[in-house]
Amino acid sequence: MITRKRLATGACALLAALSVALLPTSATADEPVAKESPKVELVLDVSGSMRAKDIDGKSRMAAAKQAFNEVLDAVPEEVQLGIRTLGADYPGQDRKRGCKDTRQLYPVGPLDRTEAKTAVATLAPTGWTPIGPALLGAAEDLEGGEATRRIVLITDGEDTCAPLDPCQVAREIAAKGIHLVIDTLGLVPDAKTRQQLTCIAEATGGTYTSVHRTEDLSRRVRQLVDRAADPVVTPVATEGAVRCAGAPQLKPGLYTDREAFGQHRWYRVDLLPGQELRASVSVSADRAVNNDYGVLLRAVTRHGREIVRGSEAGDGRTDVISTGLRYPKPELDDEPGDAKPAAETVCLQVSNSFSAPPSVKTTPGMPIELTLDIVDGPSDASDVASFGLGRGWWLLGALVLAGFVAGLLWGWLSRWRVAVWRTN
Repeated sequence: MITRKRLATGACALLAALSVALLPTSATADEPVAKESPKVELVLDVSGSMRAKDIDGKSRMAAAKQAFNEVLDAVPEEVQLGIRTLGADYPGQDRKRGCKDTRQLYPVGPLDRTEAKTAVATLAPTGWTPIGPALLGAAEDLEGGEATRRIVLITDGEDTCAPLDPCQVAREIAAKGIHLVIDTLGLVPDAKTRQQLTCIAEATGGTYTSVHRTEDLSRRVRQLVDRAADPVVTPVATEGAVRCAGAPQLKPGLYTDREAFGQHRWYRVDLLPGQELRASVSVSADRAVNNDYGVLLRAVTRHGREIVRGSEAGDGRTDVISTGLRYPKPELDDEPGDAKPAAETVCLQVSNSFSAPPSVKTTPGMPIELTLDIVDGPSDASDVASFGLGRGWWLLGALVLAGFVAGLLWGWLSRWRVAVWRTN
């Protein structure tokens, strides 16, 4: 009897152990936790005003469609993307119906590029501009989970469905603490539209960009989608100096500063042999500025010799202007023993040529964003740093050789034809 009880007890214990082993278990501390895919929803204005033909000689709708196709081709695989429209379906004058005209054109999830492009191709400028309801709908589309979430709103006008103020809607979304960022892009915006879209973006920690060209729209939307896929980086505040000698020592990262009109700011970075410095700077025109402006980023030695530079210039209304540079430091040919190679101090100069009308305040300075990265350098640093052609030297050499050979052949043929003509 006792033996039977022991056998029964053992059998029950074995079954319990098997049951526990077969049940799904949570990840242990040593196992990596799967990261949720970032979510992005593009919210496109399809109201009647999108018929205006003032972007590269074509309608705003055509420019938006072209930009969307380019963006859809470049969306990272890990991003779940959706598309929502506003003002795409109701062409009538009933305000109550027009202010409900928003729908999800393509659901947030893994992207089928062909299907998404086909959906966008069917759009035509139609009705009202219910920005507030569209933002609420987009926030619902992105609900759930802890993934990075971003709304990119593209519109050419201010909301036409007050009193549902889209800026207040953005504040309410931010107050929920769901870490949802709204970026706004204004297509050829007027002052009121610019003010409203700036308010929406600032309420959630997003950005506002004014767009006047198709290329700018495509590039900016791609940047925002890529930003959702990248880890969030918190900028570090710094203060550049008037000379390199007193400049702050910076490490790889993202930095913010302010720069007055026409000012120079200096920063320092240490670079070891065999490393490559990659730097970029963006200056934000956060106030009205005059036409013709530029930004310059220079890398120089401590003794003032210029190593490499990057510059960009513009004309007309802009919100951000950026440039960048690369400087690979060659490896040392012979390093004595185990001695650690000495680092070179590279001085970075940021300059701008912005100016403003007398009525515009020049203080505080304009916001600048400086990005620094140090990576392993290429095998032949001087090729990239000194000439900027990289492997393009092979192509240049081939073209020179081809031109030389073509010249010889042409000269020989010309002489032969002259000789034949004289003989006949």
